[in-house]
Amino acid sequence: MWYFTWILGLGLAASAGILNAMWIEYQLTGAPSEETTGKHRSDTGL
Repeated sequence: MWYFTWILGLGLAASAGILNAMWIEYQLTGAPSEETTGKHRSDTGL
């Protein structure tokens, strides 16, 4: 049964790496900045 932990662990690690790469790419290219939108985070009620 030890192989289930290996499979789950490798899958979780791969998922974390993929999500991290997607988040970094979004932060570098796709996220609208305050300068382009003219809105501040406090304006949205967050």
